[in-house]
This record gives sequence, C-alpha cells and structure tokens, in this order.
Amino acid sequence: MELRHLRYFVAVAEELHFGHAAERLGIAQPPLSRQIQNLEGELGFKLFDRSRRRIELTAAGDVLLKRTREVLERLEEAVRDARHTSSGKRGRVTVGYPSSLSYTGLVGLLRAFRTEFPDVELAVRELPLADQLVGLTNGELDVGFLRGPLDGEALVTECVRREPLMLALPADHPLARKKRLTLTAVAREPFVFFPRVRAPAFFDLLLSLCQKAGFTPQIRHEAPQADVLSLVAAGFGISIMPASVRELRRTDVAFRPFVGAPLTELLLAWRVGEGSPSRQAFIDVVRRVGLRLESSV
Repeated sequence: MELRHLRYFVAVAEELHFGHAAERLGIAQPPLSRQIQNLEGELGFKLFDRSRRRIELTAAGDVLLKRTREVLERLEEAVRDARHTSSGKRGRVTVGYPSSLSYTGLVGLLRAFRTEFPDVELAVRELPLADQLVGLTNGELDVGFLRGPLDGEALVTECVRREPLMLALPADHPLARKKRLTLTAVAREPFVFFPRVRAPAFFDLLLSLCQKAGFTPQIRHEAPQADVLSLVAAGFGISIMPASVRELRRTDVAFRPFVGAPLTELLLAWRVGEGSPSRQAFIDVVRRVGLRLESSV
C-alpha cells in the first residue's frame, strides 16, 4: 500500500463519484478505478458499495476514511513542522553571554529575534568566557558572546561591537573631576578586577596596558564582572571596563576615558561545522540587528 493509494481513496470517498475524484486528482478515471480495486484486493475487503447508481462507502470504508484522514493530517503537520525547522522557524537556540551584556544590547536583540521567530525556544545563560568556551566546544551552547581577544580557539567568530576601554572610579573620587586621565595617574590606586580564570586573554590585556604605562596594578579585590562596579562604587578600588557599561547609568560610578585606551571587541562565536537552522537564524538576526545600546537607539 502506498500513500498515493490512500489519497486516491479519500478523494473517491469524499466525492462519491469516480469521475469527479479523477478530475480532482488530475488523473484519468480508468486508472483511478483500477487503483481502488487493487487497494480493496490488498486489504481484503470492499471499501465502496457499487450496487447502486451512486456509489457509497461500506462500513469498513467509513472507518478507514476517518483513520486515513487522521493519518494524512498528521503527515501534513509533520511536513509543515519539518519545513519550519529546516527554515529555522522552529527549534532551540542556547545563547551564552557575559553579565555586562544583560544591560548593554542583549535585551533588544532577544526581543527582535523572538518577534521574527516566535516558535524558536531561546535559552540564555550568563556565563564567564571560560565556561562559554567549554559549552561551545561540547555543544551545550549554540552561540556565545565573548569578549576578545581569544587565544587560538577553534571557533568561528564575528565582531559585533568595538568599543574603547574606560576607567571606572567611585563617583566621589578626586580624579573623577577630570574629563580624561592617563593610566599613570592611577598607578597607586587599588584595583578591582574579575578573576583571571574567567577571561584570561582579556585579563592579560588589561594587565599589559598598566605595565606599558609603567606599573603593575595593585589588585586588592576580585569579583564577577557584574559585581565589579558595586565594589568600585563602594570605594574598594578602581577598574578598567568596556565603555558600554555606562549604559547601566550608575550615579555612584564615574567613567572616564584614558589616553591610549584600545578598542576591544565583543565577539559572536559558534562551533565550526554544520549547525541547526535555528542557530543560523539567530546569527543572521545578530548580523542584521546588532547589539544597539540604549543611547544609540
């Protein structure tokens, strides 16, 4: 029994006329009649009562019609779901991101993606760089937002934002009165950094900036990036952070540019090789929408 035989049967059962059913199917009537006869022979029972001028379904044919309609409806649904999955309109995407991104563009991006792909399940996980690298490598994450540079990781990366680094100081710090600073001006200040293990390459970049300015920073406290600003505000020390954190609009922290501040890159990363259509859809939305800051909208 082939699927086309069932479609032929449904057409005849709904039309109760071989000529009309043949016209509906786009085939000649004699082949259609033979196919229905072959189907009845294969099943071992009659589907239609042909003893009257108008053919009628037998009791067995009526049962088969109901079940066949269910099968065809489920098949159409399965094909539709598969087509949506193939186009990226259904599926699941797991996204890793650093804590600072929560308030600096991620919300708008996720909203744009959900608007365009409402049937794709989005799972977002705040993770430090080291954990994101593990998740991307073992497949737990589909994509990740990582602060560059990266040290030779086997990932595909695209830059989604370039921004300068800035000094973060307590709002009442004497140096906060200046509009622009040098790193040598803060050489004797205590620093608050994130643990190196969370982002080794970025940590080393910050350290090298200070060393090029002629000093090694006195790191008095370490904290997750989301908590660094709170420690700065409380007077535990100063820090060096990407300019986008100004979007947090904290009145207890002053952000000041400094001479020689390099541009840092925020990267979108994913594992080399074929991924799901939903992952590609997310990447396409990032390329099109970007990570717009509130101040730039």
